Amino acid sequence: MKKKEHKENTKEKEENIFDLSSDNQNIDEIIDGILSNEDSEQVQNEELPILDEKALLEAKIAELEAANKEITDRHLRLSAEFDNFRKRTLRERMEMTKTAAESVMLSILPVIDDFERAMYSIEKGMDFEATKEGILLIYNKFKEFNKQNGVSEIEAPGKIFDTDLHEALTKIPAPSEEMKGKIVDVIQKGYYLNNKVIRFAKVVVGE
Repeated sequence: MKKKEHKENTKEKEENIFDLSSDNQNIDEIIDGILSNEDSEQVQNEELPILDEKALLEAKIAELEAANKEITDRHLRLSAEFDNFRKRTLRERMEMTKTAAESVMLSILPVIDDFERAMYSIEKGMDFEATKEGILLIYNKFKEFNKQNGVSEIEAPGKIFDTDLHEALTKIPAPSEEMKGKIVDVIQKGYYLNNKVIRFAKVVVGE
């Protein structure tokens, strides 16, 4: 009887030990599960900043690409506008030059008409004095035309020789001490156009 009770007690203890081992195993599994969950959450938490940073970089790249496209488009538009402006300005300048030439020619035609009338009078053998007076009037009229168009004569006789205005063709002994280094004679008159020298005066200089 005692042996039987002893066996039963022994069996019960073994079952309790088995149950305890099972409980320990379950606890270990639970702990492993908790640890695994914590590791997973930690990994996810570590991955989130990386994903956020990547998204920010992609958004920044897209923003820069859009800005670059806008700048490129603006540059192309400005280049096209400048090219159109350059062509338009060149065309207007050419038209202005043609218009200016037309205006000058219209102003000079009356002078040509006067010259033709003077030549006709000479051919007809009209009075010399009257012809001379007519030619003088034409000359004065032409000088006035030049003045109206900004053309003026460079003063030369008796002036100090100036290489910016005069071109010395030759030098001769000065007729007086005062004329040394000055212009003694003018071979060809020089002219300004709106204060710009368009033809140097060809002169003889005293030395």
